[in-house]
Amino acid sequence: MVAASTLYALAQQPPTPTRVRGTIESVDGDTLAVKSRSGEEVKLHMTNNVVVLGLTKVALSDIKVGSFIGTTTVPGPDGVPKAVEVHVFPESMRGTGEGSRPWDLKPNSSMTNATVAQSVVGNDGHTLLVKYKDGEKKVVVPPEAPVVTYVPGDKSDLKAGAKVIAFMKKGPDGTIETDRVSVGRDGLTPPM
Repeated sequence: MVAASTLYALAQQPPTPTRVRGTIESVDGDTLAVKSRSGEEVKLHMTNNVVVLGLTKVALSDIKVGSFIGTTTVPGPDGVPKAVEVHVFPESMRGTGEGSRPWDLKPNSSMTNATVAQSVVGNDGHTLLVKYKDGEKKVVVPPEAPVVTYVPGDKSDLKAGAKVIAFMKKGPDGTIETDRVSVGRDGLTPPM
């Protein structure tokens, strides 16, 4: 009975956030202080093998059939998912997180990482047919949706004022760790 009540209590706790989006306040050695979009101050310990990736803008026309992309979508009024943003993976990152799953950027949003099988230009933007190992999805990309790509980065890109999305987890000692940080270049805010 005690075990059951403990499991019930754990199930009622809100899930631990796995991402923080915000602005770097400071960097002190391996500690990254980020002010989240909601105003929280989050201190992240960067692991020894932290991967830092830059994000830069690209044109929607840079997305070709065969491109491996990620896109955050929300349900459109006609039921077709509407892109909030699209990020183009370099060839070296093909297959990263392939599939479709719920995402925490906006209410009812999902993240789909997949290969572009078809691209059709219309009056309301591009319609992409993307395919992943367990299915496919049509996505409308409106003209105002930001489109970005990853570029090599390093710790020197992590400085006060830079906008980031950091993936985090609790370390064995209770600290919050990150092993992957994406940082916007030239004032860009990571849109995902």
